[in-house]
Amino acid sequence: MKEAFMTLPWWVRWIAIPAIALVVFGGLLFSLLTWVIGLVFRILLFVAVVAVLIFVVRKFTSSSSGGGW
Repeated sequence: MKEAFMTLPWWVRWIAIPAIALVVFGGLLFSLLTWVIGLVFRILLFVAVVAVLIFVVRKFTSSSSGGGW
């Protein structure tokens, strides 16, 4: 198999085969990339909301007289 692959012209090995792979697996790669980007966005959104919550809680507890709610 390796010998048959090595006898192909360079443009088949380096252009045609990767292009065919992108056409065949392009939808799968795109959906996987979209899922990863969505996951990263949700993680960053979660971190930002938790940071704002901590900031607000510290702001109100430091400004209060310590008597509680």
